[in-house]
Amino acid sequence: MEHGLLFNALIYLTAAVIAVPIAKKLGLGAVLGYLLAGIAIGPWGLGLIGEVEDILHISEFGVVLLLFVIGLELEPKRLWSMRRAIFGRGAAQVLGVTGALCACAMLAGIDWKIALIAALGLSLSSTAIALATLDERNLMNTPTGSASFAILLFQDMAAIPMIAIVPLLGVAALEGNEQGWLGVLKVVGVIGALIFAGRYLVRPLLRIIVKTGMREIFTAFALLLVIAISLLMQWVGMSMALGAFMAGMLLADSEYRHALETDLEPFKGLLLGLFFIAVGMSVDFGVFMAQPWRILGLVAAFLCIKIAVLYGISKIAEIPRSQQLLFAFILSQGGEFAFVVFGAAEAAKVFSAEVASMLVVVVALSMVVTPLLLIAHDRLIAPRYRSDKKRQADKIAPNDEHVIIAGFGRFGQILGRLLAANGVKLTVLDHDPDQIDLVRRFGMEVFYGDVTRIDLLHAAGAARARALVVAVDDIDDSLKLVDAVRRTFPDLKIMARARNVTHYFDLRDRGVTIIQRETFEAALMLGRDVLHELGFGAYRARQAASKFRMFNLRSLDKIYPYYKDKEQFLSVAKQAREELEAMFALDAELAEDDRQNGWDGT
Repeated sequence: MEHGLLFNALIYLTAAVIAVPIAKKLGLGAVLGYLLAGIAIGPWGLGLIGEVEDILHISEFGVVLLLFVIGLELEPKRLWSMRRAIFGRGAAQVLGVTGALCACAMLAGIDWKIALIAALGLSLSSTAIALATLDERNLMNTPTGSASFAILLFQDMAAIPMIAIVPLLGVAALEGNEQGWLGVLKVVGVIGALIFAGRYLVRPLLRIIVKTGMREIFTAFALLLVIAISLLMQWVGMSMALGAFMAGMLLADSEYRHALETDLEPFKGLLLGLFFIAVGMSVDFGVFMAQPWRILGLVAAFLCIKIAVLYGISKIAEIPRSQQLLFAFILSQGGEFAFVVFGAAEAAKVFSAEVASMLVVVVALSMVVTPLLLIAHDRLIAPRYRSDKKRQADKIAPNDEHVIIAGFGRFGQILGRLLAANGVKLTVLDHDPDQIDLVRRFGMEVFYGDVTRIDLLHAAGAARARALVVAVDDIDDSLKLVDAVRRTFPDLKIMARARNVTHYFDLRDRGVTIIQRETFEAALMLGRDVLHELGFGAYRARQAASKFRMFNLRSLDKIYPYYKDKEQFLSVAKQAREELEAMFALDAELAEDDRQNGWDGT
């Protein structure tokens, strides 16, 4: 039965909305929820969706977006600092798993070519599942997360030569396939063009688009950028995901990094969910039911061998003892690129169609089993370490505490310069591209984004910030931001700039207690200078300003409970003015005594 696009979308969303919350409620995790939803609506479940291959190809874009967003978080210098982990632990994992699986297969009497290609494909882990799991458990900044990411990155790079060598082992090697120096030159040329474009073309284009003030065009350009780079990488035979990662990394130090990340996050989440649903639908239970014990045995053997190798690597990767098995479980499954490797092997006649189908089922089932392994770890293994928590606490990579300044106009700049000059780490957010470009020339790190969006604050690290300074110009945006922060980050200390007295009272209503009215202090300073120029002594002028300041603040406290009641507000305000006049009358009487005591000297 043919279904329209909207009907298919209805099925996917309904399955996800039902299955994922139930799975989360049962403690099974979101990934397993998506996989079970896919099995339920796929050809071997209710049969609501039939075109599994097409959906799998579309949903792979979720993995591409995931790698792009990860690239945005990883500056080239940080990647260079990880080179030993990437090429050391990554190579050890791929070679170790490949060698162990290949040896076991050959001992079982399987041809060495089939054994080698199968082992290479199975050595790869699922980037989508592993990174989603690390993010869900807040493990990205731990040794477990760093080691996992390094291995996954190496695997994505290793998938390219794996796919390239498959035709060389087959009897149907493609003639005229563009290989050798020409292929290498194409790859180098595209990478060079990507670096140049990332540095000198993309940022000016983003600046032009931002000036239009149309948020949806910015989002459209972000998607266009990722799609174009991914297709370009695919054209030269490289991994789309790896290309997207490189593009993200080139924009990691851009002022638009957070805005790109927050705009792409919803698309990434939805497409990743669709990818997991497609994997669930792709499990061929026909192949499984034909020889269930054989396939279950292969899945068990594969997982045991891979977990053993990963556990060994965890011993030398400085992963805390309490997380070594967790690390092995997170990377234990087969990966998305295994489907590509096995497809290429079938096309090159290294595999028969039956062998390729069986291995695809093994990989898909290993993805389904991974969340179950994690549940077993949480319930059976993790409790053994909790009693020892203080002694064996995991060393989480430090996150330097910082202050977020939302809004970097004249007010925010002065504040930012003062804090930076005294060694305070800042994260500055603003929406004016010209302002950002100007300030960045002087070495200040500033990021583009709509500060009223709470997802931008998430990306800017509000959960780890010492304080948030609200210095935006627009009063409505200021209050909207404070409301959002109070809901999402209730423990984050907020300090704010008030444009006027009403704004000051509205901030007080929201629990903000540290507030500066932007023109008040400057007006007092100027008033003091005017008094001095008019003949007031220095001491008297300063005292007049100081008394006025204290009296004004006390008056605000008096008026605040009544500011929404107009009659009461006017009555209290009138009383405050009368008190102020009486104070200055008394000051005038004491002025002569002050001068005689010598306090009016300059």
